[in-house]
Amino acid sequence: MTNRVITVVRVYLAESEHRLQAVFDYLHDEAQVRGVTVFRGISGFGKSGMVHDSNLLDLSMDLPLVVEFFDLPDKIDTILSHLETLVDPGHIITWSAKARNFNNRS
Repeated sequence: MTNRVITVVRVYLAESEHRLQAVFDYLHDEAQVRGVTVFRGISGFGKSGMVHDSNLLDLSMDLPLVVEFFDLPDKIDTILSHLETLVDPGHIITWSAKARNFNNRS
């Protein structure tokens, strides 16, 4: 069993920003990270304090989005440099974790 230290990244977006596709395409096509998951929140608020939520009467699509992915720390450092040009400051968080049975692939 091989355990490797990895870096997990979480990027916070809003549907109304229309940045998800650019972030997703970069992670898939150029950065080629090991995998990406996009979570669509049912409710949330940012620094403005304005609450965005989903309910049957509200047809606006301005819900919170979270993009999460992981890879080796050196690769993540390069990726973060580019992501910081696509996302507002303070909307990217990272932390170290251990991946069990992690295999190296290019």
